[in-house]
Amino acid sequence: MARAIVLNAKTVRPSVCNAMDTLLVHSAVADRFVPMIAEALAAHDVTLHPDERALPLSHAAPTIAVIPEDYDREWLSLDCSVRIVDSLEEAMDHIETHGSGHSEAIVTNDYTRARQFLQVIDAAAVYVNASTQFTDGGEFGLGVEFGISTQKMH
Repeated sequence: MARAIVLNAKTVRPSVCNAMDTLLVHSAVADRFVPMIAEALAAHDVTLHPDERALPLSHAAPTIAVIPEDYDREWLSLDCSVRIVDSLEEAMDHIETHGSGHSEAIVTNDYTRARQFLQVIDAAAVYVNASTQFTDGGEFGLGVEFGISTQKMH
């Protein structure tokens, strides 16, 4: 499931604002998941910008070591930062610091963690086990592309 979601979020329309810019991977699955997703993304010509923990696992894809500014970058291209995290809290802290406020997603089979993610993450659209590509007028069933406001107005 995670493979399909990541491929959709990054490769369907990489030049739009709801495309995945950074992939956060839990350390418990990184040894298996990062090589597999690197190979899958490489087949779509995605260049990975992995952190020091993900770099040795990303050899199947073209790589450029991540620099801190990359986490704040809206790639609008077939580029993707990759960071390995040790906890959901670390992932949520990363999103709070570097997220766009537009679309954020978690892939998990743990209902409690999914609920925590939904309650904590502050973005216009927050997804569980779905691609950020759903933040689109056609996908929402509205028939047209529309703007998602990320302003904070009461």
